[in-house]
Amino acid sequence: MSIATTRSARLTRAALGNAALLLALLALALAFLQLHDLDWFAVPPGRGRWLGAGMTLLAYAGFCGWMLRRPQARDNTTNMPADPVANGKPLLLAYASQTGFAQQLAERSARNLREAGLPVRLCDLGRLDPAVLAGSERALFLVSTTGEGDAPDPALAFVRDVLGHPASLHALRYGVLALGDREYDHFCGFGHALDEWLRHCGAQPLFDLVEVDNGDEGALRHWQHHLALLAEQPDLPDWTPPAYDSWRLLERRQLNPGTAGAAAFHISLSPPAATAPHWKAGDIAEIGPRNAPAAVGRLLEELALAPDAVVDTDGREERLDDVLARSHLPAAADVIGLDVQTLVGSLQSLPHREYSIASLPEDGSLQVLLRRMLRPDGSPGIGSGWLCDYAVPGSAIALRIRGNPNFHPPLTLRPLILVGNGTGIAGLRAHLKARIAAGAHRNWLLFGERNADRDFFFGDEILRWREQGFLQRLDLAFSRDPGGHRYVQDALAAAGDELARWTDDGAAIYVCGSLQGMAPGVDGVLRAVLGDDAVERLRIDGRYRRDVY
Repeated sequence: MSIATTRSARLTRAALGNAALLLALLALALAFLQLHDLDWFAVPPGRGRWLGAGMTLLAYAGFCGWMLRRPQARDNTTNMPADPVANGKPLLLAYASQTGFAQQLAERSARNLREAGLPVRLCDLGRLDPAVLAGSERALFLVSTTGEGDAPDPALAFVRDVLGHPASLHALRYGVLALGDREYDHFCGFGHALDEWLRHCGAQPLFDLVEVDNGDEGALRHWQHHLALLAEQPDLPDWTPPAYDSWRLLERRQLNPGTAGAAAFHISLSPPAATAPHWKAGDIAEIGPRNAPAAVGRLLEELALAPDAVVDTDGREERLDDVLARSHLPAAADVIGLDVQTLVGSLQSLPHREYSIASLPEDGSLQVLLRRMLRPDGSPGIGSGWLCDYAVPGSAIALRIRGNPNFHPPLTLRPLILVGNGTGIAGLRAHLKARIAAGAHRNWLLFGERNADRDFFFGDEILRWREQGFLQRLDLAFSRDPGGHRYVQDALAAAGDELARWTDDGAAIYVCGSLQGMAPGVDGVLRAVLGDDAVERLRIDGRYRRDVY
């Protein structure tokens, strides 16, 4: 059926429905007049009863016609319009909302993923058919918590009919965004209950549960970060851009010259003048990247615009090249002929990049470790290109610190097992620094990379800590070197007896690094050595925490 035909049929149905509604109202009015013996219309005495019945019947018919005309509420699962699917099944995106906020976030998430080319099936969790869930390969859940850990009212049918009942979900990979309020004892309780049930049913997490306290913008940006990774679109726009501070690049140093992999750089940044920012081990640096100066220059040249042209951005005067540097660059053909202010109004800011902080405030600088990521054509990505190539010492760096309480240090007296690979050592280094500052000696580090002679990041520092007694145990796994353990999860498995002893002594386990390969491998070893129930208890008690990406 053509679009025009479909529209004509829709208009015809609407006109008929409107006529039916008018007929119903007229009939009701006549029935009312007859019922109350009003003599606006002369009706023979013997026929009043029949007229009243006829008017009632006519009103009912008109009402039915109007109901048929109304847009029908679609079942959110079985009758949902099918998304075009190029490869495999659509991603299931389900929400449970009490006030509408979770639904808004779900709709925005679905829109972002669809714009990135990912087919999405959006539905209300309360209407979710268990068969649809079991038949899905990937799913995202955005759920609120009401009161002390309760599900939103629209999700009560799901709680009654699905949650808590056994299900086989071994083919499902999922992520959960949990909305809540930390003032309540059971913060994000329903989100955690859903996450626990999915795990017990065999589903595998795409990433760790994201908690949002009272709509915290930083946590929501972290969720968007996961969406970008899921869609393989690192440039998905931020819903609410961070309010950055202006830091300065102090130092950039490659830690792995001659590596068989991508170059990794240690970046040091100084805070804004006259400020003393505070953060804890486990927190995240959100950095606003900038385009390559050459790319900005080419666009200005093609548009015949001066880089120092002054433009207005939200009431502030800025140079045009500065605005372009932090924005998605349009194709010249799409904006040529626009005046400068209209051009600026059409720009979209580059999304932030997240990096684990590798230092403490006492170090005097904020430090991160990142790899230079290359595009298929060999050019560096926007985020790593800015920090690893284009910014020069003294350059202003847009940065905001995001608290990450789920990865903050454990109690000083508790033993700590740190497991990571690659640039994940950055977050673990901050934890070791915090432990050393607190005088905690019972620390065990397991770290993996490619080659010991090139990729042992912060190796001299780590070996010195072992000599000083701050590392009771150090296990290393270099996959490209002969002998030894190939991956960090292999080293952990070989130390299974020691792992059990440390956890029996109350140790916490912190994992930082690659979501693909390392994190699930380590999780599998923990479950094989300690058992599923013990690992779940560690998670519930906050003794098993991850910062993986």
